[in-house]
Amino acid sequence: MTAERTFALPEGLPRPVPEPDGLSNPYWEGANRGELWIQRCGSCRAWQWGPEWICHECLSFDVDWERVEGRGRIYSWERVWHPVHPALKDAGPYVAVLVELPEAGNVRMIGNLLGDPRQEVRIGAPVEAVFERHDDAKPPYTLVQWRTS
Repeated sequence: MTAERTFALPEGLPRPVPEPDGLSNPYWEGANRGELWIQRCGSCRAWQWGPEWICHECLSFDVDWERVEGRGRIYSWERVWHPVHPALKDAGPYVAVLVELPEAGNVRMIGNLLGDPRQEVRIGAPVEAVFERHDDAKPPYTLVQWRTS
């Protein structure tokens, strides 16, 4: 039996792609493999998100990427009712979450919380990454979404 596929990103929205300078390539390549990669400084060992060429903590250029478990907790959230783009006019409501990653120095990432858009959402609730592949897109990409665990 084939399951019906629904995506959190409706058709018509701009497709996420790596920056032309290649800075975020390790993140997107990891997501495509079902892995979550976050930047970490080789000098002071601080974690950071979003991607930067320089460490936010010590200003070193010795910044690399490390794989982390796609597990975190909800730090904050919002139920979005009003479309912020014409392609989202029929997509609401949906839940946007700010996820804190304890394994990665508590950096925080924004994403969608999958499931019932009217679900109860609790600060501190455990979540896990879900890798939503869009292989038919040109170019193909994978989004990191979240679900309660």
